[in-house]
Amino acid sequence: TVVQDIVFQVGRTGVVTPVAHLRPVSVAGSTVSRATLHNEDEIKRRDVRIGDTVILQKAGDVIPDIVSVVKEMRARDTKPFAWPKRVPTCGGDGSIERVPGESASRCVDRNSFSIQKRKLYHFVGKHAFDIEGLGPKIIDLLLAHKLIASFDDIFTLKRGDLLELPRFAETSVDNLLLSVEKARATTLPRFLTGLSIPQVGEETARLLAENFQFSIFNFQKATREDLEKIKGVGPVVAQAIAEWLEDKGNRKVLNSLLKQIELEKPPIIDR
Repeated sequence: TVVQDIVFQVGRTGVVTPVAHLRPVSVAGSTVSRATLHNEDEIKRRDVRIGDTVILQKAGDVIPDIVSVVKEMRARDTKPFAWPKRVPTCGGDGSIERVPGESASRCVDRNSFSIQKRKLYHFVGKHAFDIEGLGPKIIDLLLAHKLIASFDDIFTLKRGDLLELPRFAETSVDNLLLSVEKARATTLPRFLTGLSIPQVGEETARLLAENFQFSIFNFQKATREDLEKIKGVGPVVAQAIAEWLEDKGNRKVLNSLLKQIELEKPPIIDR
């Protein structure tokens, strides 16, 4: 198929990922029109250009990879892809920067609307707070009507606010508020997963919870040295977590959220 454009998606940690927009083609039984290009190095390595004919591969993921470029079919006037200095959805002036020691690039302004929106999607998702009925479309609606801006706002939503929203009837409002109430009680691993701390997925969140005796207060006091001692947490991950914990804005978000939720104690296991 043919690469029609290369656009950028902003993830919840601010990492920007180039995505190829393709002429729709059938791959492994489904029609695809997108392929991930991962990062700047990958684009250079494969020398992918807009207008190129490419070969795709689907390896279990929803979005396929570009395996190679059919260079014999490339037009003579095709120019190498120029990596941008700015991505508009990053917020601020859109500036991006290379993550030190990695192939990834990220937004310089890490508090942009686009990033915050993705963090909220992740926060309510099944691996984090798992709030049933609160998907991306509802999050978008709540953001558009200025009813939420950060994680803790979800737990302060009132019936009257929601009834004012389009397509919201009394039953759907009651069901959503019930789901939010149920989500107030959660485990520390789910809580840490939901915070969108760079480098912290489900597995690392569980490691952190276990190491700090399932205490959020122990975790909050952790230093980079404490984190590096944890088996399975390397220097890069430890530094990312330590930097997140040192950030005043993150500490404020964490403390506001702790006022709204209740962390469940882990079950005692007889050895």
